[in-house]
Amino acid sequence: MVPVLDAVELEEIRDDFPVLHQQVHGKPLVYLDNAATSQKPRAVIEALNDYYQRYNANVHRGIHALAERATREYERARERIARFINAESIRSVIFTRGTTEAINLVAYSWGRANLKKGDEILTTWMEHHSNIVPWYQLCAETGAVIKRIELNPDGTLATPVISPRTKLVAITHCSNVLGTINPIRQVADAAHKAGAIVLVDGAQSIPHMAIDVQALGADFFAFSGHKMCGPTASGILYGKERLLDAMPPFLGGGEMIREVNGTGFTTNDLPYKFEAGTPNIAEAIGLGVAVEYLDRIGMDKIRQHEKELTQYATDRLRELVEIQIYGPLDAEKRGGLVAFTFGDIHPHDLATIADQHGVAIRAGHHCAMPLHKHLNLGATARASFALYNTRQEVDALIRALKEAKKVFGACPTARQMGY
Repeated sequence: MVPVLDAVELEEIRDDFPVLHQQVHGKPLVYLDNAATSQKPRAVIEALNDYYQRYNANVHRGIHALAERATREYERARERIARFINAESIRSVIFTRGTTEAINLVAYSWGRANLKKGDEILTTWMEHHSNIVPWYQLCAETGAVIKRIELNPDGTLATPVISPRTKLVAITHCSNVLGTINPIRQVADAAHKAGAIVLVDGAQSIPHMAIDVQALGADFFAFSGHKMCGPTASGILYGKERLLDAMPPFLGGGEMIREVNGTGFTTNDLPYKFEAGTPNIAEAIGLGVAVEYLDRIGMDKIRQHEKELTQYATDRLRELVEIQIYGPLDAEKRGGLVAFTFGDIHPHDLATIADQHGVAIRAGHHCAMPLHKHLNLGATARASFALYNTRQEVDALIRALKEAKKVFGACPTARQMGY
């Protein structure tokens, strides 16, 4: 039987998030912008305060009590995260400032060492800019080229065409616009058979479902802490040890060295080879606490709750005939978000009216301009859910959209086939 969050558990979870208990424009806050960043539970906030108030010190470099405690908590966070994603070992878990930095690390370090003119990077139309721009930069420098896996009419991924020239597949696990959950294991198996490696952008999947990087077959898996109840400027790059061992350092400086002499240096062991300088210590510790918080609730419960909520939101939105939803309509195939347009009302206007009703949604291209252009869209509105959201909040969104229709007058548009 699939575990679910009951009403009591959901209310207890909501009580853990202080920011939710406020009014915006005289209305109770309904926060539906979780794909941009999630809210933080009290345990994470207190962990940050505790570090700065009681044991603020640098890690790995001191033998006094504060430094020893800071190092212990920092490395304990790494161990928690390694277990959370079923990493090969703690050596394969690199602290970064987020998904963007993690992907750039791979592009600069692995990419510059391994790609040459004519090599292909295979990606999709649904990628976030963070999983596009670093590869554009790399191709401009090395002469490699970008190829894309096409989309099916329903917003799912078509069968990838992987050629002998494909060296890297860079793919999102879950689209931040379409919500599509991509079949990473199948893609990884096909890529590995062709001799390519796979980098997975997990920013939109890891907050919402159980992740096993080894079961996925990912060579690299990048994610951000701030989308999964953790602090901003926290994140992880998981990489297979054999790949990380062979890669040159991303940045030079303290901690990434073993020894520096008059003519050169030797690098430190993993994972420290890729953690130059003083890291974001408090944020890393806070991310460890966030992972522990999610683990305690249970990722299967969170996934089931958000799946039911997403299906409810999809069904309610479709009651408004002018609404056009993008991506799969079956919540089983998508993450906890719904991007849509509402007749001729501009998404920015929708977001403005929603905000006046206390409902926070996102409007724009969501850092996915190629996808929007591919779909002939200038912008979409997006409601995205987290473990603390409720059906009543979806209803509040629907009321706000109906008010937008009264204000702006939505003009019906024909539904695009499959969308």
